[in-house]
Amino acid sequence: MTSLILHNGHLIRRLSKFTKVVLTIAVLAATTSKLNAAPEEDAKIVAALDTKYQAAVKANEATTMDQILADDFILVTGRGAVFSKADLLDSARKKEVSYEHQDEEPGTQKVRVWGDTAVVTALLWIKSMQGGKRADYKLWFSDTYVRTPAGWRYVFGQASLPLPKTESPAKP
Repeated sequence: MTSLILHNGHLIRRLSKFTKVVLTIAVLAATTSKLNAAPEEDAKIVAALDTKYQAAVKANEATTMDQILADDFILVTGRGAVFSKADLLDSARKKEVSYEHQDEEPGTQKVRVWGDTAVVTALLWIKSMQGGKRADYKLWFSDTYVRTPAGWRYVFGQASLPLPKTESPAKP
């Protein structure tokens, strides 16, 4: 509620405490929202982070993977296997897989941002050696990132089955 008073011939509004609090909150909310990056900027940040993550997997860089993965991270493969952050870091430390390729196919990465959540979809080419077995295939993946006080963290991944070699991949 506001009250009007006359002071030295001028009409002055005196704001109630409640109105002052509401205005303060509105100003702070507008200021705080400017601290968050625009969706386009967030998309660029998450795209670079996901590319960095794929490179870390390729190089078995457990330290970098640990910085990007959320503590409660889960990966679900196209065959239904489920892996935790600890599983992936353990595999990287033991260098269980040797990668020739672990790269997103150029032009296939798409990042969608909804507030504090982002999903990266891309076609991944994997060419590797694990336990004496060679692998060479492509698959689609979706990686979900969430903004935390410490920055964007990779919280959930889902991968398709390996694509048939003769199939031309579609866009995400």
